[in-house]
Amino acid sequence: MGHWFSRNILEPGKLPMLLALTSFVLTFLVTRTVTRLIRAGKGPFRNVSSGGVHIHHVVPGVVLTVLGGFGAVASGRHGLGAAAFAVVFGVGAGLVLDEFALILHLDDVYWSEEGRQSVEVVVLTAALVLLPLSGFSPLGVDDVTEEERQDRVGFLLTLALNFLFILVTLVKGKLRMALVGVFVPFVAIVGAVRLARPGSWWWRHFYRRCHRARARGTVRAYRHDKRWTRVRRRVQDLIGGFQERVPGRGSDTP
Repeated sequence: MGHWFSRNILEPGKLPMLLALTSFVLTFLVTRTVTRLIRAGKGPFRNVSSGGVHIHHVVPGVVLTVLGGFGAVASGRHGLGAAAFAVVFGVGAGLVLDEFALILHLDDVYWSEEGRQSVEVVVLTAALVLLPLSGFSPLGVDDVTEEERQDRVGFLLTLALNFLFILVTLVKGKLRMALVGVFVPFVAIVGAVRLARPGSWWWRHFYRRCHRARARGTVRAYRHDKRWTRVRRRVQDLIGGFQERVPGRGSDTP
């Protein structure tokens, strides 16, 4: 285990990324636990206010993210400074993305239906960071041999082709598949060749007169959402602690 950790984490300089991811996930989990206790009126935690203004935890999160980000850039990938700033950045990012829905809607939607977007963004971010940490490289670079790397034309064509699949997947309304496809090209290929989701850019411009494709796409999207929406909501409830809004209770921030 020690040899694997040294060869795959320490030598490539991935320790700061591992520390940032760990602190990011732990901060999110701790923050959610604290906000649940605040909402339930249990424990010593209370909302933070200053001059009658409720201070959301996205505020210190932004400060920590800026400090950690600039510090990490200045520190490189090795050394104690890089590790420390990585932890600071991870903590800040966890606080910020836990209130992603608030930033998106410019409203205190932490415990509302829109607030579920924060949990989804956090989970997706953690998954995307875990992929390069596990050895995946953007745009399928990890699948390219050393000979192909030296052949600049072939290398650039590989990057361009994978980027095209990602772009098509994105305009077909499949954001999650496009993001994962940045690191796993096969996912983007599947998303690119399948039917677009209703309402997407591809749907509006290429299916305008193709009634058969519109009908198939609508049915497929309905079946997909019916199958996975309930599962996704249960996971969000488990992670985010969503339930009926308690009247008169404060929102969230420790």
